[in-house]
Amino acid sequence: MPTSSASTTDSAKSAATGGVQSLERAFDLLERMADAGGEVGLSELSASSGLPLPTIHRLMRTLVACGYVRQQPNRRYALGPRLIRLGESAARLLGTWARPYLARLVEETGETANMALLDGDEIVYVAQVPSKHSMRMFTEVGRRVLPHSTGVGKALLADFPAEEVRALLARTGMPAATEKTITTPDGFLAALEDVRRLGYAVDDNEQEIGVRCLAVSVPDSPTAAAISISGPAGRVTEAATDKIIPVLQQVALELSEALASSGNNGG
Repeated sequence: MPTSSASTTDSAKSAATGGVQSLERAFDLLERMADAGGEVGLSELSASSGLPLPTIHRLMRTLVACGYVRQQPNRRYALGPRLIRLGESAARLLGTWARPYLARLVEETGETANMALLDGDEIVYVAQVPSKHSMRMFTEVGRRVLPHSTGVGKALLADFPAEEVRALLARTGMPAATEKTITTPDGFLAALEDVRRLGYAVDDNEQEIGVRCLAVSVPDSPTAAAISISGPAGRVTEAATDKIIPVLQQVALELSEALASSGNNGG
């Protein structure tokens, strides 16, 4: 049987990295499933990966047996519940690992620093270093919020195509957390345009009255991530913003570089 170009490429890659080809293929299929929304048919996987159907069938059978994929009644395949535990553990570790960077933000800005990820249609806070000022805010590790009312949500969605943002907002709705919350898709898309123009996002009393938040995305993060500072509106003023944003952007860049090098150092 002739070797497909995908398997030739896989063989070369495995040889170069000392990897196990079937493992690389299995992870590639899981990522393709995630990119396709979590559920696919074998023929779609074959078309996107270039692998022969029998190979994909064999790999999927193994993933199903392990609980990482499940077969639906309609014969399509979906990501399995066992992946949730892996994802939650990885997110927790990412948060722990980011803490020194957040600590530096607190040290340089005096405000609480946060890290958040986009998980499905929600924002989840995975790390926080509180400021020395005693002020309890809505941001806490493990807390889930909708993207439209947060600075980190705007930072994370700023580069998404408009139609994807509209689809997400249609699924979540746009409930008002305060009277300042943006509650229309057009208003939110205009705010995302501001994020792209300015290079940072602002939550101005939109999630909690009296609290302002400044956020930037972490460039080239393996999973969509953003960092932010949040504090009382009386301290996080326009004048303070001019000083805080360069610090926030610099820390995001360093975090991005550290994530890239840790990914490349895996043995």
